[in-house]
Amino acid sequence: MDLAVLWFWIVAFFFVGYFVLDGFDFGVGMSLPFLGKDDTDRRVLINTIGPVWDLNETWVIVAGAALFAAFPEWYATLFSGFYLALLLILLALIARGVSFEYRHQRPELEWKRRFDWMIIVGSAVPALLWGVAFANIVQGVPLDADHNYTGTLFDLLNPYALLGGLTTLLLFFTHGVVFVALKTDGDIRRRARRLATRAGLVTIVIAALFLVWTGLAHGTAWFWALAAVAALALIGSWIANGRGSERLAFALMAVTIGTAVLALFAALFPEVMPASNDPANSLTIENASSTPYTLTVMSWTALIFLPLILAYQGWTYWVFRKRVTRQSIDAAAH
Repeated sequence: MDLAVLWFWIVAFFFVGYFVLDGFDFGVGMSLPFLGKDDTDRRVLINTIGPVWDLNETWVIVAGAALFAAFPEWYATLFSGFYLALLLILLALIARGVSFEYRHQRPELEWKRRFDWMIIVGSAVPALLWGVAFANIVQGVPLDADHNYTGTLFDLLNPYALLGGLTTLLLFFTHGVVFVALKTDGDIRRRARRLATRAGLVTIVIAALFLVWTGLAHGTAWFWALAAVAALALIGSWIANGRGSERLAFALMAVTIGTAVLALFAALFPEVMPASNDPANSLTIENASSTPYTLTVMSWTALIFLPLILAYQGWTYWVFRKRVTRQSIDAAAH
């Protein structure tokens, strides 16, 4: 396989890891107004992701670094053209991270409520804008002959892209609520399962609309195959959640998000940034990639360090595998 093509799919793998892992972090953050009846409930929710959220977030750094090194032209066009949208994502992630660290520093409820809203907004904004960004990448944006984006921020907020953003928002929300059911016990666990059932129905409808629209406009055989797997996994997760099979429901949500991301990359291949105004201006895997020497060095580096990273992440989740309960929160407070 050509190294540039290989790295196209490695970048896809990193984004799969990011959306699956940080996706449920976003969902947990967005669930605070729905599942957090009191401060103890909200602390339970936050503690479900407390040990892992920062580790999950590093996947986007790795994805960005891989994109920069393997496809510098793609990176330059993407980060210059989508500058405001990506800046909003960055600011939201900063606000969310600050909130996790400072929320517990003072006992006043008003202090905590302010940081709770920072967590909610800091989770919802990236969940929406990542979908908007990827939908625009698949659909194509206006580029000049030098591969510079010639549109505006409002051009990115088109109906197809907004539907993509709503799809990722709902997918991550449902993913996070299912994770809450998996990681908690008692009343909050039961409420999370009920909320996942209601949210799952809406998610199925919206995600189906987005996948069908994408398939009709940009679909390939691989896209339709991956989209079918994503759809079946999403429906299976909804059924498993209704039956109380929380591990299966969470695993199938991870499959849903992972295969949906791969389906978008399959719809994009072999281009990396289509030009909607003139196909001749499009960025492809071939004209956007680094030199073969650079890709070779990166391949050996990934071969050595990627298994270590995966092993460390797996070990972290194993250490913090126990459920979080109100009793554990009360015990820690005393």
